Amino acid sequence: MQKIGFGIVGCGMIAQFHARAIGDLKNARVVAAYTQHPENAKKIVELAPACQVYTDYAAFLTHPGLDIVNICTPSGAHLEPAVEAARAGKHVVVEKPLEITLSRCDRLIAACRKAGVQICTIFPSRFSAANRVLKDAIEEGRFGKLTLGDTYVKWWRTQQYYDGGGWRGTWQLDGGGAFMNQAIHNVDLLQWFMGDIAEVAGFTGTLAHERIEVEDTGVAAIKFRNGALGVIEATTSAHPGLLKKTEIHGTQGTVIVEQDDVLLWQFEPSSRKDAIIRKKFAQRQGGGGGAADPKAISYSGHLEQLRDFVKAVQTGGKPLVDGEEGRRSVEIILAIYKAAESGKSIALPLKGDPKFTGHTSAK
Repeated sequence: MQKIGFGIVGCGMIAQFHARAIGDLKNARVVAAYTQHPENAKKIVELAPACQVYTDYAAFLTHPGLDIVNICTPSGAHLEPAVEAARAGKHVVVEKPLEITLSRCDRLIAACRKAGVQICTIFPSRFSAANRVLKDAIEEGRFGKLTLGDTYVKWWRTQQYYDGGGWRGTWQLDGGGAFMNQAIHNVDLLQWFMGDIAEVAGFTGTLAHERIEVEDTGVAAIKFRNGALGVIEATTSAHPGLLKKTEIHGTQGTVIVEQDDVLLWQFEPSSRKDAIIRKKFAQRQGGGGGAADPKAISYSGHLEQLRDFVKAVQTGGKPLVDGEEGRRSVEIILAIYKAAESGKSIALPLKGDPKFTGHTSAK
């Protein structure tokens, strides 16, 4: 069987995660990479020696055997290369966030639909074993009535992290700060677990870093459509950086997941599989998870998500996290920003497409 050919667009740090994950897939390989700075592609070629590097995007899209294009450019520069790839008949993988405005998300999704190609948004946390068993418990009704859903991303990033990339910390290319860049994975998880969000309120601030336009600290209060309430905390200002955590509560149970470890798994009535799950996750596996170093994140979630996407491409099925799923977290975060900027609670779905120019509610 001929291997699926992947091409990587943008050769920064996150592209290396993609290259490693693709390299571990038996039925796939990296065949090409596109970058405006060829020196950045050296590490990709080290990981995928057969990869051909292009500085001409049109030529890249005509590379023989190219089936799937992975967009690893800065967040606010996902749309254009993804649309061109779709028009060229290539399936599209887009790093989170899908894009930084709803209109750009919608244009990207529409282009893939029109071209008849598959699209997925990278949210590897959905593929961790701990989060999958938690999702199963929710779908089985183990929690009774869901009452509270909370998620916390209390990370640390140095000033050098922001100074080291010209796009980091800008509204134009980053699309936001701790919420849009770091906590978006947990925003996605929370709505995946708890269901649609009806309303948000929030505060944001830039408290620990200089020369950035966006927030490094934020909190949001959430009201879900099912009546449950919740909290999201997001920061890159919490030294030394803590493991991300999600807590789901209901009238018949509570589960707490820290990184990829289950800290608490308690239901009434209990079942035999509860003891099996607690034993399985008794040994902590989560690691540092990027709490202080963005390079310390495992690529195992990328591997499982790309495996899921290859299957969808080959079978014509639907990937677990398609474009519409990727759009959800962007809308939630934009609503939080609008709430912080206006001082009012904001209902979802959003009407219009909020634009932000650097305002934060605390300095």
